[in-house]
Amino acid sequence: MHTKQARRMVIAGGSGFLGRALARYVAAPAQGAWDVIILSRSAPSMPTPARWVQWDGVRQGAWARELNGAQAVVNLAGRTVNCRYTAQNMLDIYTSRLLSTRALGRAIQEAAQPPHVWLNSSTATFYRDARDHAQTEAAGDIGSGFSVDVARRWEAALMEEELPQTRRVALRTAMVYGVGAGGVMQTTDAVVRLGGAGAMAGGGQYVSWIHERDFCRAIEFLIEHDLAGGVNVSAPEPLPNREFLRGYRAAWGVPLGIPSTAGLIGLGARVMKSEAELLLKSRWVTPERLLKAGFVFEFPQWAGAIAELVHTARAEGHAQR
Repeated sequence: MHTKQARRMVIAGGSGFLGRALARYVAAPAQGAWDVIILSRSAPSMPTPARWVQWDGVRQGAWARELNGAQAVVNLAGRTVNCRYTAQNMLDIYTSRLLSTRALGRAIQEAAQPPHVWLNSSTATFYRDARDHAQTEAAGDIGSGFSVDVARRWEAALMEEELPQTRRVALRTAMVYGVGAGGVMQTTDAVVRLGGAGAMAGGGQYVSWIHERDFCRAIEFLIEHDLAGGVNVSAPEPLPNREFLRGYRAAWGVPLGIPSTAGLIGLGARVMKSEAELLLKSRWVTPERLLKAGFVFEFPQWAGAIAELVHTARAEGHAQR
């Protein structure tokens, strides 16, 4: 376990929802008020307790100096997968992840004082469509298709360089739920409140998720504990889509939701310029390594997590964070 001496964290691709949430969390006095640097193409669109340094996610530059002497690097860079899988979009999804990861690897290799730990985004979609049992790091089955191939190449890029002084962790993260601009709830809340969140294609597919605060706490935990390799960053109690949406509706006080077929979801995805896979694939992922290492979730169950988030959303009047 590393001591908290060099309290600098570099968050690459940190101007979005997750980067802002993590910066707020670790910069708070309760967490020791880390010095946070955000690397991104453009500055965060709203006040964030971090210093912004520009990078393009590809080339080495002045930004690389920020890694020297840092305790932790967290890479959240990557084009959103909430899009149609056209040839150009697929290329952008690959390159935004692989090139940024490789750029960080080269910068860490060249640093005189490389960071103790490098946490790099991956995805819970790494595993197959699972409807028979939970997918853990030890017993999970790697899936197939475009999204899985992206995850496999992403994790391989993380391990390309020889970095003997830097521990590396691939964050196989489920959907992160939190209140604020750019988060999942910015889109899903409206659907739920309008009564459109009934069971999807029967609702048997599992939904893996994690509360924003537990995501940030898991990052802090992984910095301080000697885990390496792939780690599932998801709540310990995923649940079928029908139950997930029932809990979501209950938190907003919406008694009913209109169910939808797979065909209707496919049509809606086209209209929304997205992919039906994002809603139909069963992601039954559990955080075995985190739990065995002693991590305790504040929000292990969906009902409690979504109730707290909806309470926050109402209290803030959907303020953008």
